[in-house]
Amino acid sequence: MNQRPNIPDCAWQWPIGKKWETPYIVRYASNLDDGPEHGAPLGGFGAGCVGRSPNGSFNLWHLDGGEHIFDSFPGCQFSIFEQTAEQTAKQTAEGTGTAYAMSTEPSESALSSWQWYPASSADHSTGQYHALYPRSWYVYENVFKAQLTCEQFSPIWANSYQESSYPVATFVWTAHNPTDQPLTISIMLSWQNMVGWFTNSENSPNIQQREDGSPFYDYVPRLRESLGNYNKLVCDDEKAVGFVMDGEWGGEPEEGDGQFAIAASHPTAEVTYNTRWEPDGDGRDLWDSFATTGRLNNFEDAGISTDQQIGGAIALRLTLAPGETQQIPFVLSWDLPVTEFATGKFAYRRYTDFFNRTGRNAWALAQTVLSNYRTWQQKIQAWQQPILEQQELPDWFKMALFNELYDLASGGSLWSAASADDPVGQFGVLECLDYRWYESLDVRLYGGFATLLLWPELEKSVLRAFARAIPSADPKPRIIGYYYTIGEQDHTAPRKLKGATPHDLGAPNEDPWVATNYTSYQDCNQWKDLSSDFVLQVWRAFYVTGGTDVDFLADCWPAVVETLAYSKQFDTDGDGLIENSGAPDQTFDDWRLQGISAYCGGLWIGALSAAIAIGETLIQHKRAPGNAAIVLAQYRRWWQHGRNAYQKQLWNGSYYRLDTGSGSDVVMADQLCGQFCTSTMGLPDVVDQDYIAPTLSAIYDACFVKFNAYAAQLEPQNQKFEGAQTGHFSAAALGMPIGCANGVRPDGSPQNPDDTHQLEVWTGINFGLAAFFAKVGKRTEAMTITEAVVQQIYQHGLQFRTPEAITAVGTFRACHYLRPMAIWALYYTLSADDA
Repeated sequence: MNQRPNIPDCAWQWPIGKKWETPYIVRYASNLDDGPEHGAPLGGFGAGCVGRSPNGSFNLWHLDGGEHIFDSFPGCQFSIFEQTAEQTAKQTAEGTGTAYAMSTEPSESALSSWQWYPASSADHSTGQYHALYPRSWYVYENVFKAQLTCEQFSPIWANSYQESSYPVATFVWTAHNPTDQPLTISIMLSWQNMVGWFTNSENSPNIQQREDGSPFYDYVPRLRESLGNYNKLVCDDEKAVGFVMDGEWGGEPEEGDGQFAIAASHPTAEVTYNTRWEPDGDGRDLWDSFATTGRLNNFEDAGISTDQQIGGAIALRLTLAPGETQQIPFVLSWDLPVTEFATGKFAYRRYTDFFNRTGRNAWALAQTVLSNYRTWQQKIQAWQQPILEQQELPDWFKMALFNELYDLASGGSLWSAASADDPVGQFGVLECLDYRWYESLDVRLYGGFATLLLWPELEKSVLRAFARAIPSADPKPRIIGYYYTIGEQDHTAPRKLKGATPHDLGAPNEDPWVATNYTSYQDCNQWKDLSSDFVLQVWRAFYVTGGTDVDFLADCWPAVVETLAYSKQFDTDGDGLIENSGAPDQTFDDWRLQGISAYCGGLWIGALSAAIAIGETLIQHKRAPGNAAIVLAQYRRWWQHGRNAYQKQLWNGSYYRLDTGSGSDVVMADQLCGQFCTSTMGLPDVVDQDYIAPTLSAIYDACFVKFNAYAAQLEPQNQKFEGAQTGHFSAAALGMPIGCANGVRPDGSPQNPDDTHQLEVWTGINFGLAAFFAKVGKRTEAMTITEAVVQQIYQHGLQFRTPEAITAVGTFRACHYLRPMAIWALYYTLSADDA
């Protein structure tokens, strides 16, 4: 057996317990900033997830669909006891050995008797954390004589629509004795009974307006409410041992009802346990025995809690001969089958298709892990290895490519049980935790590449949900938050107009997939990119997955026709191009565009191409309605006229103008998004090929090279980004490029230093832009842009909470964002280029 697990060289690394010297801080006080202690999440898509930081603490709890808890419950912890042969010989009645709880962050309020693992320092390493999602590793050194590694993962790999939904976390400990004397090792996993904690105590909370104009609601979980909970010891014939954490709930489970389980298995290890201890006390009821002998006192108590905190623990103890290596698997599983939204609106989670809906399956899930974890490891490796072996891809890119998939688990994801209409269930990921609504369509135009390439049936389920929503209407008026921020509190608009493509699929406190357009920052009925985004993504899902799923196109065709007809009303002069209104009416929703715009106009032309391709495919397969030929003839006229107007009115000789109404000379980084989309879908060009290269050169020169040079000249405290806090550092001032700004003048300077979105570097936009550069053969520029952004994320404490936006003053906005999964668009174009 290998002394150490085979950790890929490209995995992200961070010294265990090392503090972050220059972390990004949040830009607006109302936005979420939990600090940089984030690691790869554990748990399947839509099953809820748990996060464990590089310092070893379990601190992120996304176990209630769409809701966020960042808190440390220190009783949830691994601990290690080690005893040398010399210590064994000298052992007294009290015992002797070395023991640590394997987190470098001691509890401030409990467990005062525990000894906590020492953190790495500049001159002394105690180990390294590694992550290549869905796997991560803790490699410990210079503390114990044994070589200890913990690999942790959940069963997630491409095209898995079963195991990838499981609510489980696997921890495989590898212990090697490098000495010439025996070593005794004991590994303990302790956990708190959390049954009933993860549900909102505020039923149907009121929607409120944040000062930045975004809607939000209060989430008040029932944390630490443990009345009626109990722990039960379990052993089975397969030598698995552990305990199930349950509660006095009965009947059909509601949200929060269910079980947790801890389990482990080893053929020769000595197993000891304690099914009831007090995690909010000093911890001596667990620690005194374990720290002196590596054993627990085999205390078994399944009594009902009268509202005090209760925990359980198991410990596996074995002696390693000189040179011997052993592996011990531990499992954490949970069965919380129900996600409730507004009162009475709920969904069963996808994994219940395989383990039923009773909420009593935590032990069965744990047994499944112990029986299959080796096979799962092999399947994850078989999925990742072909990419890891591509020598032309740099390690930092491979690292970010897999690690950015974290959001599919920890981005508040929902994945419902299957139905006749949705044979793999319905799926959704939040735009982010600050903007808590699902699958924002403008954002997933970029971030959707991950599901498209790896779990395409989930991609199609999302788009089917949008197709169903387009014919719906909800006339209820709402305050539009953008105007609220500038003092126009009476500016209202209906929530959803018939035929308009919704911005999102709703929020966790209402009825997602049904009640759409949750966001009210802008009037999304007036957005000029959403209809185009929808049509393009429908064709993309068909084209990229082999061009055979005609049923999918037929399902979406009526919505395609209806939403294009709706958006054509914005072509006020009949030239075939829709116009922006002068309000921020597209994905850059703080950026006013007026008249024909390069961004929305290009997407519109691309969408017409996609609609024509969809209609022609349906006609070819005799699946089109009778009027399809007439509709297509109309689209072809719009496309021809619009394409001519786009070139004539926007091309300025070097790049495409921002719009026709503002008079701005700003170079917009994403001005040719429509052209990029069509280039990846086998569709006609939005602009002639001769204009693409000079436009991209102008973008790279202004938005990357000159913007970063401009930013480097300014001291952080003098940078005028309105409302921004001053970060601890300025990446630009240190000579580190941070990526492409969304829009600056040709010399790299801002049109207005108080602009918001224009001066931000949007991580996902940068990855999408890089994919376009790669698509046209500008691979050097593509990788330069991407590396700049990746280094900011992973060197400055933004890992596993990648934000939408970063700034040159070391601030960020909107963490845990969906759009950065656009890095898979870059992989897609690089792969096509290499092929």
